[in-house]
Amino acid sequence: MARFTFRPVRPIVAVAAFAALATLPLAAQMATTHESVDNEAVYKIKDEGIQRSQVMNLLSWMTDVHGGRLTGSPNYKTAADWAAKTFTEWGLANVKQEPFEFGQGWTNDRFSMHVVEPNRYSVIAYPKAWTAGTNGPVTADAVLALMDSEADFAKFKGTLAGKVVLIQPLREVKAAFEPLATRYTAKELDDLSMIEEPGRPRRAFTPGAFQFAAKRTEFLKAEGVLAVLEASRIGDGGTVFVQGGGSRNPKDAQALPQVVMAVEHYGRIFRTLEKKVPVKIELDIANTFHTADLNSYNIVAEIPGTDKTKSAEIVMVGGHFDGWHAGTGATDNAAGSAVMMEAIRILKTSGLKMKRTVRIGLWGGEEQGLLGSRAYAKQHFADRETMKTLPDYDKFSSYFNVDNGTGAIRGVYLQGNEAVAPIFRAWMQPLRSLGMTHLTPRNTGGTDHLAFDAIGLPGFQFIQDEVEYDTRTHHSNMDTYERVQAGDMIKNAVIVATFVYHAANRDDLLPRKPKPAPQPAGQRGPGTFGGM
Repeated sequence: MARFTFRPVRPIVAVAAFAALATLPLAAQMATTHESVDNEAVYKIKDEGIQRSQVMNLLSWMTDVHGGRLTGSPNYKTAADWAAKTFTEWGLANVKQEPFEFGQGWTNDRFSMHVVEPNRYSVIAYPKAWTAGTNGPVTADAVLALMDSEADFAKFKGTLAGKVVLIQPLREVKAAFEPLATRYTAKELDDLSMIEEPGRPRRAFTPGAFQFAAKRTEFLKAEGVLAVLEASRIGDGGTVFVQGGGSRNPKDAQALPQVVMAVEHYGRIFRTLEKKVPVKIELDIANTFHTADLNSYNIVAEIPGTDKTKSAEIVMVGGHFDGWHAGTGATDNAAGSAVMMEAIRILKTSGLKMKRTVRIGLWGGEEQGLLGSRAYAKQHFADRETMKTLPDYDKFSSYFNVDNGTGAIRGVYLQGNEAVAPIFRAWMQPLRSLGMTHLTPRNTGGTDHLAFDAIGLPGFQFIQDEVEYDTRTHHSNMDTYERVQAGDMIKNAVIVATFVYHAANRDDLLPRKPKPAPQPAGQRGPGTFGGM
């Protein structure tokens, strides 16, 4: 997973006293605002976006042609070049690729793995990013080396050299009696619209577990282990969830070869070894570390505003452009990037006039901790550690983000900025037929809107149906074009374009929360990490 990931959690019933407005019927909520809605513009957006959509073609270019787009890899850069070229062909202005510090890139050039004794069979598996290869085909004995604490190191000292080591116990694999794909029910959306219950426990992180895993890796490397095998942390049926296992810093030593396997194949090897039957594994892993350019790049383009007094003001859309390497980064997050590109195309092609400048940002390094969007926010708006602001800070209206997979947009997370609620409710009215009906004051984390929210700028992530995001596609080998739902993508681009159009043309900038205090590194609260 990315450095730290906060996934949107299923809502629980909250304290009604804190949510009276959110529980009003939509018509009653609408009565609280006189926000104007340009229905003629919405018609044009729907007509272009639904009748002549290009969103799935954009998605195919990102996924089928350019692959997983791991940040720092050559295919990320070729994908970024393609996006910039596409923006230029559309006639967008100020198209550029803005660099930010990242570290070394990595690609897996070749991978094969077979069990060769006691009988021969292939397995489904993938190497972790930023780990070393085997320098050609190798065959070695597999061994179980389960360690729960540093005290266990002594049991294996001097016994693991040249071995392929299984380090995880077996996990239970249950039949899939529940559907892998889900959409929000009406009740779930109603519950989500309520303020989260005060004092609700949040997911806790255990630094000790990370520290022990690092020490275990150091021990295995010192012992001369050939490679480390793990079962996919979740999933079954050949789905493998795999992320990173080494360092982006070119000065650091390369990590051991590390491989994540389909749980069924890991289990077969594990149970064979438990029976004291020797298992030999043949591995051939060729990985390349790319050090010529230690930067990555955000891709940025604009539709300039048409109003002399407001054209310097900015409305932004974006999503992260990078993905992981086992799949093609389709639902995470070519889907969001394609929706945002399509929303910009709709606005440009429709010829709609927008007073403010509309800018798109496709971010790199999200999976490693929102690196691209945070660098962009610091370079253009404010340094969150000091809260020293730049001129464009006061000209910024809003940022809209998509990064929860392929699911249909059902509403907006307001990040506690409830002053925008009546505005968004008005904009949602002509979008109800597309399924967008709810707002929640709650925060959601793990993606690039946080880079803007952290410095006090209005940044929003849309509520989306989960579909198969957590169960099948998120950071997995099954994150491919086939898992993306075309109907949802088409509607999502129309919704985003409608919100952007109205934000760009309203009389005032969107309301903001109070400006936050400086947030020195190491003193940031929950929800500030990445990525999805």
